[in-house]
Amino acid sequence: MPDVEHSRPQVHLLGSDWRVLLDRWAVRHQLRTTADTVSVTLEFDIPSTERLLTVRFMTTSSLLVAFMTNGRTLRHDQLATAAAAANAWNTEQLVPMLSVWDVRGPHPCIAGTCTLPLSCRLTQPDFDALATRWVEHGRTLFTRCQELFRL
Repeated sequence: MPDVEHSRPQVHLLGSDWRVLLDRWAVRHQLRTTADTVSVTLEFDIPSTERLLTVRFMTTSSLLVAFMTNGRTLRHDQLATAAAAANAWNTEQLVPMLSVWDVRGPHPCIAGTCTLPLSCRLTQPDFDALATRWVEHGRTLFTRCQELFRL
């Protein structure tokens, strides 16, 4: 009889293994990563928008955060439209959460955010599916912002 214990994928604690999980996902999908001491950044095409989706994975004290932008800054006369877009998206979709970031700064933008508690335990296949789903949601989010709201 086969050893069932060895046939199951290894379960990882997200808090200690998120970089390993992310690196393996990136290698499997032939994605280029840029890492620093606190984050790992990846870029993806957003079909039909001619823009890139930049996803920066990082942690807080209790969360893994995937912060997403399309590299476009907002003019101050677009802030109300961006807030309306965020409200519409968050009411309908929830993931990623859409926000207007850096409103008082020189370069406000719209940003999507996905989070997961660092206390989660995931297998590599579960992490791969989640990361892929987050990227697809991000692509959909920014496509919709461009098509419906011209953002």
